[in-house]
Amino acid sequence: MAAKLSPMMERYHEVKGENPGAILLFRMGDFYELFYQDAQNAARILGLTLTSRDKNSDNPVPMAGFPYHQLDNYLQKLIQNGFRAAICDQVEDPKTAKGLVRREVTRVITPGTLTDDQLLDPRESNFIACVAPSKTSIGLAWLELSTGRFLVSDIEPALLQDELARIRPAECLVPEDSTGDGDLPVARKDLGGPVLTGRPGYCFSKDESRRRLHEHFGTKTLEGFDVDENSPAVTAAGALLEYINDTQKSALGHITRLESYRRNRHMIIDEATRRSLELTHTMRDGRREQSLLGVIDETSTPMGARLLADWLSSPLTDAQQISERHDAVEEMVQDLSLRDDLRELLKGMYDLQRLTSRVATGRCSPRDLSCLAQTLEQLPRVKAKLASRKAKRLQTLEQRIDLCPDVRQAISDVLVDEPPVTAADGGVVRPGYNATLDELRDLAKGGKQWIASYQAKESERTGIPSLKIGFNKVFGYYLEVTAVHLSKVPDDYIRKQTLKNQERYITPELKEYEDKVLRAEDQSKALEQEIFSKLKEGVAEHVARLLLTAETLAEIDVFVGLGTLAAAAGYCRPEVTEDPVLDIREGRHPVLDRLMSAGEFVPNDVRLGVDGAHSLKPETQNPKPASPDAAGRVQIITGPNMAGKSTYIRQAALLTVMAQMGSFVPAAAAKIGIADRVFARVGASDELGKGQSTFMVEMTETARILNSASNRSLVILDEIGRGTSTYDGISLAWSITENLHDEIQCRTMFATHYHELTDLTATLKHASNWHVAVQENNDDVIFLHRVIEGAAGRSYGIHVAKLAGVPRSVTERAAKILDMLETQNVNEDGKPKVPQRESSRQRQKQLSLFTFPEDPLLDEIRNLNFDDMTPKQALDELHRMRQELADR
Repeated sequence: MAAKLSPMMERYHEVKGENPGAILLFRMGDFYELFYQDAQNAARILGLTLTSRDKNSDNPVPMAGFPYHQLDNYLQKLIQNGFRAAICDQVEDPKTAKGLVRREVTRVITPGTLTDDQLLDPRESNFIACVAPSKTSIGLAWLELSTGRFLVSDIEPALLQDELARIRPAECLVPEDSTGDGDLPVARKDLGGPVLTGRPGYCFSKDESRRRLHEHFGTKTLEGFDVDENSPAVTAAGALLEYINDTQKSALGHITRLESYRRNRHMIIDEATRRSLELTHTMRDGRREQSLLGVIDETSTPMGARLLADWLSSPLTDAQQISERHDAVEEMVQDLSLRDDLRELLKGMYDLQRLTSRVATGRCSPRDLSCLAQTLEQLPRVKAKLASRKAKRLQTLEQRIDLCPDVRQAISDVLVDEPPVTAADGGVVRPGYNATLDELRDLAKGGKQWIASYQAKESERTGIPSLKIGFNKVFGYYLEVTAVHLSKVPDDYIRKQTLKNQERYITPELKEYEDKVLRAEDQSKALEQEIFSKLKEGVAEHVARLLLTAETLAEIDVFVGLGTLAAAAGYCRPEVTEDPVLDIREGRHPVLDRLMSAGEFVPNDVRLGVDGAHSLKPETQNPKPASPDAAGRVQIITGPNMAGKSTYIRQAALLTVMAQMGSFVPAAAAKIGIADRVFARVGASDELGKGQSTFMVEMTETARILNSASNRSLVILDEIGRGTSTYDGISLAWSITENLHDEIQCRTMFATHYHELTDLTATLKHASNWHVAVQENNDDVIFLHRVIEGAAGRSYGIHVAKLAGVPRSVTERAAKILDMLETQNVNEDGKPKVPQRESSRQRQKQLSLFTFPEDPLLDEIRNLNFDDMTPKQALDELHRMRQELADR
């Protein structure tokens, strides 16, 4: 028979049953305790000591724990390892509790619901997404709980993975019957995707979702948010909101609106392209540093950094909106004083978005409110700096800044200048704010002075010079007398404790005053908590104003950062047009240009779709153009490895993305036609987790380009067809190029080792050959990294092999084979002869790299019967064959 559980353990099992799948952190006094499997998992992940409860029973319970003040540290480790954590706190004071202290789950922490600064990267967004499939489309909703930003979109099922790659949610909710492989195109966490959380089917009820959203936003319709009430996106949003309510157990006043994300207003960048271009994170280790985002980020606040990442992930396609951003950046570039002054002001601000969100959820600390007030203090100077600006966007931002003087004053009136992290221990409220609190504080402070005075009085009365008053939690205040003076102890002293060399006493007078002091301290702390709670509630009423100002500051920060970058790195303002053109003069790769020493990177021109009408204006042209006046929309780029082909084509794509996000670009001048999509088929690797080979990955990505690109797209291709046989590869690359040129008619840059493709320019009207220049010096080759017009003569692969450290004997052998192949020295079977190694003593087997078609004349010669022919007939036959060869 199972042993009877204690009331505390009964409550534990009850709470655990209400939170399946979460590690339960059960508050017991000053510790959070874990039991059973949770304890075993925590001991392994957190490095805790595993002990047991009821050690002497037949079934001891595994147990582990940690001090309550270390909660954030351990939560971070649990979340990083993909766990959810339910925090069960003591929700009443143990001193006043009757019986078992009441415990409730105050929140459930999951990877997508983090709000504490200690658990979040300040410069990275932390979204939670929800996917709601329908018959024809997929509803997608995503929310950043730490800022309150809530967005929805309806998308085609094939585009789901691309959207999730753009949003990068930490957690994704899906119907629990769709969590198996292949049910939804969502990558698992171990394949680089979010943590998947299954939710019951009833959570995805369309009617219930609408009701939840109407109730939360206090509306009867969602049309005011530009959202179709019957769309699957509404179902996703409602299911997501329910999950947030279930896990947070708190107000969500910072979620004030629903945004409709329209894909047709933004450049579409698929998952493979986003990864290949390393827009926000590097391919090698997933770090922000050395990605495009990492090198262009000159923002001064966390909220600005997050908005910059959002702009980079979702470039615009509207020319007017892009131009307005460029106007704002240009004004920052041109006005050094404006740029530097705003930068200094922004550096003195805190993360107003996340501070406000913690206010809305009731989880802000006294220090949070103090930081909020300090940020608001900077607003008048920011607003003044933006007055009378030329750029339309800066004018709009200046008007949107709400100084919130009432909020700032309310916080400043209540809080001390440097409040503690928590309000529990007091010291939060400013002296003079509340008369009752001041009286209690004076009593507590005066009581301590009284105790010091009482000690002196009693020492004089008793004649005990060493008499001291001490304090502990057991006896409170006491009088301590050493053994030498025990004979002097008066009759009114009450003995409480005998030690080796002294005794401790109390007196009625001392005890009475002690009670007054301790009551005053407790009452003052309780009153401070009450005052602070009212302050939080008052500030929470202004959450919508604060969030709008926070968004405004973030955008100002982005413009200041982009202006700082452009001025420091010598960027130019791109001319953005609807024409299908890409005309860049002296362009530089934005990442390499920043990472390399000044002047080390070799700039290059890019000219796609350029003619007299579409070329750069004369006043912005490079005075020494390295390109002709006209260039086709398809570039075929040849040249050796390591010479810079891949860098060149990536550079073109990155500058297009930068221009459309609103940034200046690293070039002397640029005219960039708006691209509806950018595709990058650059490099490939096995997707073993998906069961796909390198070539299959390459062809899948290529298929997506051919099926999705339009005549407004920009496509960059690098080495299509290398994963199969040479003739297969050439044939595919040839046909793909023709399709892009003739059918899709988009701007294309194709870097290839297939020199046969250079012949395409003879038949494709809008194609042109380019190559990376090299300088040959005897056997030495210098890569100039300069892209010029024309086809490359050779690939210099053997030289690259030498640079890579391939043994000399191998490269020398390869050089002889190459020489034989290039002279087309063939044997009697029409196959290239390969010279034998000089060290070989035996006849080596011939090496055939290609099979050449046999000439029909060979069969005729073999079938001739010279015995039946006269000399004249044989000579005539020889003349005929020679003529036939000449006519070919």
